[in-house]
Amino acid sequence: MARPIWTGTLSFGLLNVPIRLMSGERRSDIHFRMLDQRSNTPVRYERVNADTGEEVPWKDIVKAFEYQKGSYVVLEEEDIKNAASDAHETVEIDTFVDAGQIAPAYFEKPYILLPAKKAEKGYVLLRETLKKTGKIGIARVVIRTKEYLAAVLPQGDALVLNILRYESEIVDADDFELPGKSTADYRISPREIDMAKDLIASMSSDWKPGDYRDDFRDKLRAAIEKRLKSKGVTATIEEDDRTPENATTNVVDFMALLKKSLGAKTRTPAKKTTEATKKAAKSAPTRKAVAKKAPPKASAGKGAAKGSPAKTASRKAPARRKAG
Repeated sequence: MARPIWTGTLSFGLLNVPIRLMSGERRSDIHFRMLDQRSNTPVRYERVNADTGEEVPWKDIVKAFEYQKGSYVVLEEEDIKNAASDAHETVEIDTFVDAGQIAPAYFEKPYILLPAKKAEKGYVLLRETLKKTGKIGIARVVIRTKEYLAAVLPQGDALVLNILRYESEIVDADDFELPGKSTADYRISPREIDMAKDLIASMSSDWKPGDYRDDFRDKLRAAIEKRLKSKGVTATIEEDDRTPENATTNVVDFMALLKKSLGAKTRTPAKKTTEATKKAAKSAPTRKAVAKKAPPKASAGKGAAKGSPAKTASRKAPARRKAG
């Protein structure tokens, strides 16, 4: 069975349902390696300094933002970590909306939420309530190091978490010149509309995903198999079944929690800091800051950000690829 991306909680009100976050998609793309056709040896990519042409080791590579052409502000790893949310391993539902209010363009990537052991009751309670009300939950979730906006919705016996795009990531259709006038302005007659309806009715059927296949991939796979001389192997990975702290399992009084949630309109945190955690944090080794030479000051250009950090470089360019 597939391995969970993480195990944590699904939080709404004061209920924290232990869950496992599973990938909801299976990538079937065929990936290629580039070879030197003269010897059929792989082409290697290197991280190369744009000025010197020398290869740059990973330890000397930093992340930077180009705030104007040729000028960069360097970010520390702490800057990136601090930008991430503290709500790791928690799907926190902030509100519920009508399912039909979210346009298809907002849905980006699906995940499947599985209930942990002895947590089926809270899982089924939310799933069936969403079905009966026609609502979906809008949540915040951190996957790896990035926080996402997400929708929690029922799908058959499952609760699905679908990553949502932000409004700023959606191209507004009104930005384009579209035919928005009445049908009469385009000389479409009522008879033509009726005939189009009849055509659509004659071509209509139930949605059966299994009826559709990626023909290009199948044909490409067949071509590859003709040239194969050996087969690959697969490995199995054991599943993580741990139950998070502060979990709402089947034995909890759900009625009391629901009443309390309605009255307080708040939620309990998914995790509490224990004494053991505090001690571990104090005893954890800390990295010493490495003194760095101050890079040359970038010339103040028209596009420079006001109050830009002092840590800038005007000639430090990102690594480029070089075929080895």
